[in-house]
Amino acid sequence: MSTATDDQTAERASAGTSPAQRLTAVRERLWPLLERIAEGTVQRERGHVLPREQVRELLAAGFGRLRVPVEEGGEGLDVRGLAEVLVDVAAADPNLPQVFRGHLAWVEHLLSLPAGEYRTRWIGRVVAGELVGNAWSETGDATTGKQQTVVTRREGRWVVDGRKYYTTGTIFADWTDATARRVDADGAGDGVEEVVTVLVRTDQPGVRVSDDWDGFGQQLTGTGTLVLTGAVVEDEDVAPFTDRFRYQTALYQLVLLAVLAGVAEAVERDTGAQVRSRTRSYTHGLAPLVRHDAQVLAVAGEVSATAFTARALVRSAAEAVQAAADTAHERGSAADRAANVEAEVRTAQAQVVLSESVPRAATLLFNTLGASATSRARALDRHWRNARTVASHNPVIYKQRIVGDWSVNGTEPPFVWDVGTHASVDAAAVRAAEGASRG
Repeated sequence: MSTATDDQTAERASAGTSPAQRLTAVRERLWPLLERIAEGTVQRERGHVLPREQVRELLAAGFGRLRVPVEEGGEGLDVRGLAEVLVDVAAADPNLPQVFRGHLAWVEHLLSLPAGEYRTRWIGRVVAGELVGNAWSETGDATTGKQQTVVTRREGRWVVDGRKYYTTGTIFADWTDATARRVDADGAGDGVEEVVTVLVRTDQPGVRVSDDWDGFGQQLTGTGTLVLTGAVVEDEDVAPFTDRFRYQTALYQLVLLAVLAGVAEAVERDTGAQVRSRTRSYTHGLAPLVRHDAQVLAVAGEVSATAFTARALVRSAAEAVQAAADTAHERGSAADRAANVEAEVRTAQAQVVLSESVPRAATLLFNTLGASATSRARALDRHWRNARTVASHNPVIYKQRIVGDWSVNGTEPPFVWDVGTHASVDAAAVRAAEGASRG
């Protein structure tokens, strides 16, 4: 855990007052660390070594407080600056920005709150280097619109019980940001059930986190199972889900876009390195050295163009998210609603493009090389696996329809959704019928 001192805060302030100057200072400070992180990425991938050390190094370097204003001890970046740094980190190791996805959203929520004791206390934790993970999703027979995880009032305290999956970042974190159904079991509350968010300390006995995410990509994000058994939650850390900042979904998507852009840059980097170092060539190729073969260079050019376009789309989407952040304190106004629609649509449009182009670039890499490129030691397949996994979040076919409906009919996009078994579906009956058909 690292603490930002007054001298460090003054140093960041003196580094420049404009967003561009602050971004430059942050990138210069992070660059040596990112080079070290990149050097060990393949080894961690092959050995399934969670990047615990790298997460802590990033926190110590201020990565967790990038969006916190300088006067509150942070780096003072705007959303576009945040996105630029996320792409840089993803190019070194795409797991790492996704690890911080829930944390970044929680910080953004804090920034949307009015000044007060609660915001001050939590900003202090962020600046000190504490990390927040995410725990919103449930699997199994979870029904859409209904949380199986429950936070209950017992003996004058809130305790939470349940099981979460896709808990990205929580295995590394000091806290987890979870959703739950609030139930006032001891009659101390108003008797009304509602969906709430709870901030749970992960170092207490009632919290167990497993590294059991079995996806073929993004394997080191800690996206596994969280079991909560009577875990204690402070009263102030239970809040209605509807209180969350409006552009949260757009911000979540922006992080994934940055990961895809980082993967694209890593593909361009590895394409160039592999082609330049290759001495073997085919007799029916166009040059004695592969690096001079026009067909190979054409493929490398397409990969490079994809990487350029990916970062440009991230920048554009980040500007739309920043506009939503600028109106966050005008919640409910026409300007705020318009900015949130814009943020949701722009991040969805970028998703539609990058979900196809980046995995394609990761495949094109192999067209520039021979069969030796498939060596497990090189782990070049990780780029496609990581890109395809990230692109599978928030299914793109639905985003295509939503963007089309907005483009043609002016229909506002949904800002919040969840996934599970629809209330009209009998999951047990479906499984039984499937089993009978196989028999």
